[in-house]
Amino acid sequence: MAEELNPETPEETEEPIKQRKNGLYGSVSDELAESMKSGWADTELHGLEPIAQAGHTAERRAALSARFPGERLVIPAGNLKTRSNDTEYSFRASTEYAYLTGDQTHDGVLVLEPTGPSGHEATLYLLPRSDRENGEFWLDGQGELWVGRRHSLTEAEQLLGIPAKDVRELPAALTQATGPVRAVRGHDAGIEAALTDKATAERDEELRVFLSEARLVKDAFEIAELQKACDSTARGFEDVVRVLDKAEATSERYIEGTFFLRARVEGNDIGYGSICAAGPHATTLHWVRNDGAVRSGELLLLDAGVETTELYTADVTRTLPINGRYTELQRKIYDAVYEAQEAGIAAVKPGAAYRDFHDAAQRVLAEKLVEWGLLEGSVERVLELGLQRRWTLHGTGHMLGMDVHDCAAARTEAYVDTTLEPGMCLTVEPGLYFQADDLTVPQEYRGIGVRIEDDILVTEDGNRNLSDSLPRQADEVEAWMARLKG
Repeated sequence: MAEELNPETPEETEEPIKQRKNGLYGSVSDELAESMKSGWADTELHGLEPIAQAGHTAERRAALSARFPGERLVIPAGNLKTRSNDTEYSFRASTEYAYLTGDQTHDGVLVLEPTGPSGHEATLYLLPRSDRENGEFWLDGQGELWVGRRHSLTEAEQLLGIPAKDVRELPAALTQATGPVRAVRGHDAGIEAALTDKATAERDEELRVFLSEARLVKDAFEIAELQKACDSTARGFEDVVRVLDKAEATSERYIEGTFFLRARVEGNDIGYGSICAAGPHATTLHWVRNDGAVRSGELLLLDAGVETTELYTADVTRTLPINGRYTELQRKIYDAVYEAQEAGIAAVKPGAAYRDFHDAAQRVLAEKLVEWGLLEGSVERVLELGLQRRWTLHGTGHMLGMDVHDCAAARTEAYVDTTLEPGMCLTVEPGLYFQADDLTVPQEYRGIGVRIEDDILVTEDGNRNLSDSLPRQADEVEAWMARLKG
């Protein structure tokens, strides 16, 4: 059994709080420093109710404990990352940490301490309230007067249902600890340094894989969050349609900004870089520059998702006629993708192989490409050789959850080679992309890209389309756009 962590308060070796170079105040007088220590009201919050997912995070930690008995488990939230000089990127807690705790604060670390051959005691190591004695709360760039109030450790315990301690004491305690340790890497260099001689990459990878596979089947809280994300995303798409005239007068950036507003008002952020691809940009799978022209008569491929405040994201794509009406060729290509998506969605059900929805959608697209004379030979030969991939390019979907490509570290046999179960959520997103410089297709095809994507929950008796409030069939899309444009 690993020895219990017992962090002690480090000796008083604090360095003076670093001041910004070229600040207008070169020093702090003793009188001002003394004044700033007192005269503040007690703002401690009492009687806080646990967060909505506290019960679910406890169950997730219990499953983790059962998988790695007798081992110390260390899961960091991550640290702030510098964007430029003394400004940081917006912080987003590591998926593993947020999944197990419900907390989203930077520098936090969850430690599961073994209590014997089985069982663990969880402790959350967090930054406490800013120190008013040493002036950190108003002098340090991350002090509360600069970036806002933090929860006290007692408040965090009430909210999250996990005992909390000062994270600044953790590295020293981990350095001295003995016994087997596993940690989630890539988020906190200080924690990893403290575990240098204790953890191994192989053992840590096993922990990461387990936590990835644990998210394959969503619980009730997660399903509700994904539905919320899809509903907000649908409203964001409606926002975009209403301002397409302004986008035509500016650029794809207007579309990006419009959707971002909805994501920030109703959620935490966008779940990934929005793809606002107009005209030939729609043939670039991850077009996120979003600096191109928006022209009447062309198509807009909008692939975007709202991330909820609890960090669950939607991932939805619609390909819209910018002027509200598909041309004959645009509709032909769109209808082919729609038919492929319908076949893919129909294949999503419990007991089906994960690959079935991809195979069903690809078969439809291969049939269309042969029918249009773009490919020769039988459909079976086309699929066997993968010839359709010149224009279909990507897989037909992926798991969805806290990460837009969720569960990515899962073993192949637990993901793409698995069988679908109720509670799994995945995207179904076939597409056809005819590059502007593709000389193997007729001129009129070149520069047209179409993708339709929805978020599909596997249910006990089939599936549920979480994003079905957005129309998909071509006539319905045109009617929906006309209604929104007034």
